[in-house]
Amino acid sequence: MKNALGQPQSLLLLGGSSEIGLATARRLVRARTRRVHLAGRPSPALSAAAEELTALGAQVSVHDFDAEAVETHETVLGKVFADGDIDVVLLAFGVLGDQRRDEQDPIAAAAVARVNYVGAVTSGLVCAQALRRQGHGSLVVLSSVAGERARSANFIYGSSKAGLDAFAQGLGDSLQGSGVQVMVVRPGFVRGRMTEGLTEAPMATTPDAVADAIMAGLRRGSETVWVPGALRVVMSGLRHLPRPVFRRLGV
Repeated sequence: MKNALGQPQSLLLLGGSSEIGLATARRLVRARTRRVHLAGRPSPALSAAAEELTALGAQVSVHDFDAEAVETHETVLGKVFADGDIDVVLLAFGVLGDQRRDEQDPIAAAAVARVNYVGAVTSGLVCAQALRRQGHGSLVVLSSVAGERARSANFIYGSSKAGLDAFAQGLGDSLQGSGVQVMVVRPGFVRGRMTEGLTEAPMATTPDAVADAIMAGLRRGSETVWVPGALRVVMSGLRHLPRPVFRRLGV
């Protein structure tokens, strides 16, 4: 449960080595979150994340979690919630894919959809049901502005994020009155491992800036967070452009 100051005491990070997820975890631990569950595929990065958060003062547990192995989600995540209430769940896993390759390889394209959308649906539902039983908690879902309107340059990734975004919004509506908050986070281009080597888009941001926005959104009880905030206005305009005009933008 949250402490007397309303600060979360426990975190479940799905995508335990995510740059945005870890930036958020650091902030939560510094704000006195004491239990952290890192869920992800075993890797040196996941082990390093556990060591770092332990050094900051958290009690850290690592769980073997594969977003594509949807049949395991109920068991793996059920064990996490059996260990005690969770105040914040941060769904931060995802893959960008390679648009040019994936257009020619439907199986590779399907893998992007399985991770970004299908895996998020199963794990999101498992966590939402557990949070509902608790009667409290926040589910933070990392979406993307790429889901606001499909672009020819990344429509496979964008469509998976569009599905995730719609799912999270509907899930949040279904949990009204339960004590559970669902917050959808829509960053723009984030400088990091996933986008290394790509041409930077306008209004690019960083994992730390996204983490700051997540923390502010949790304090406010927000349902939607844009990073940077000005993207809300930009994407509202782009979303309503006629398709022939949108195509000419070359984005």
